[in-house]
Amino acid sequence: MAKIIVIDDEKNIRDGIKKSLEYEGYEVLSFESGNKALEIVYKGGIDLVISDLKMSEKTGEEILEEIVEFDNKLPVIILTGHGDVEKAVEMMKRGAYDFLTKPFSLNKMSIIISRALESRKIKEVKESLEKRVDYDENFYGMIGRSKKMIKVYEFIKQVAPTKATVLIEGESGTGKELVASALHQSSNRSAYPFITVNCAALSEGVLESELFGHEKGAFTGALDKKIGRFEASNKGTIFLDEIGEINQNVQVKLLRVLEERIIERVGSSKPIEVDIRIITATNKHLLEEIKEGRFREDLYYRLNVIKIEMPPLRERKEDIPVLIDFFIKEFSITHSIEITNVDKNIYKTLSSLSWEGNIRELKNTIETMIIMSKDGKISLEDIPKYVIDNSKNDFTVNGIIPLSELENKYINYALAKNNFNKAQTAKALGIERATIYRKLEE
Repeated sequence: MAKIIVIDDEKNIRDGIKKSLEYEGYEVLSFESGNKALEIVYKGGIDLVISDLKMSEKTGEEILEEIVEFDNKLPVIILTGHGDVEKAVEMMKRGAYDFLTKPFSLNKMSIIISRALESRKIKEVKESLEKRVDYDENFYGMIGRSKKMIKVYEFIKQVAPTKATVLIEGESGTGKELVASALHQSSNRSAYPFITVNCAALSEGVLESELFGHEKGAFTGALDKKIGRFEASNKGTIFLDEIGEINQNVQVKLLRVLEERIIERVGSSKPIEVDIRIITATNKHLLEEIKEGRFREDLYYRLNVIKIEMPPLRERKEDIPVLIDFFIKEFSITHSIEITNVDKNIYKTLSSLSWEGNIRELKNTIETMIIMSKDGKISLEDIPKYVIDNSKNDFTVNGIIPLSELENKYINYALAKNNFNKAQTAKALGIERATIYRKLEE
């Protein structure tokens, strides 16, 4: 049974919330004073705090600040009036879980509390997780065993069984859709639909109709009633890719779905309840989009209940050899080309590149090399020249590494830039050809 503290200097509101939550089975302690409530918080054992924003003795802002400093996993829900919404959003940025604008429905409050308690549980489990799980190299289609990928797998394993809304951030080509799919497949919704919507691929008018559906005659060309993606994914999961591309009108409607799990078809005012899990992804910096006025702040903080960050390939280079082998096997079968020999220097050379297009670029490169290979052999010469030319010099390091390792990376890069001509590379580097051969042998 979760233990909840309610702080409000208005007795009617305080008692109303307490009675409602106790009816739902929660243990509730109510206070008109923030100081008295914080004394209980500091003793431990509290699962959630609901606090009014404006109070005479200690404001909700001050209460939040002290709670975040004491336990940043303890969710705080702020109660506010219509004129203080901007302030409430600011408090979400500083650690509040969510806010409710007075007057609010008890049903809406119940939904937010349920999500907040679920979010707290996830954070506690994640923080206490010390034992690493022994994952296969292929985890729901994701390849790699680097520390950063193991962290992603563990996070998926903990978040998947919950109903929490998830925001996946990462550059294009890092595999964000695979994360969304893994969350669905390993959840208790896996028997129901998993529907993907690429928000960037649909125009503004089409996107709204695709998501929410429309009634017959709702607009020119609406000859029949259409069921939207939200309805179609009922009891399952909807994945909104490139969420940063949706317009302000759709953002407002999506906010209502997140708050109440209710939609309305275009051309209708009849509310339709949907039981869905919402997962979104973006390669944009949404906080920058907010500053530019292109993305709603309140929507961002409701999407960002749980955030999973997909690392770019240049930050998990130890996975590149495994990915190379995987794609060689995949495309050998796809194109019916038997590969019997792979030059070992390919792994070093490809690992030295920056891969701005991430896994998608590496995958396309390996497919090209398979197709262009001769006599079942893949050599350095099969690496497309444009891949080398488009790659940035990736010789930045995290911390200090041995100079010999940095030297090896640069020699591999120089060889690739000189079409693997050892004599030409030696001349460009100002060293003897024999030195190149010796370095390669080492």
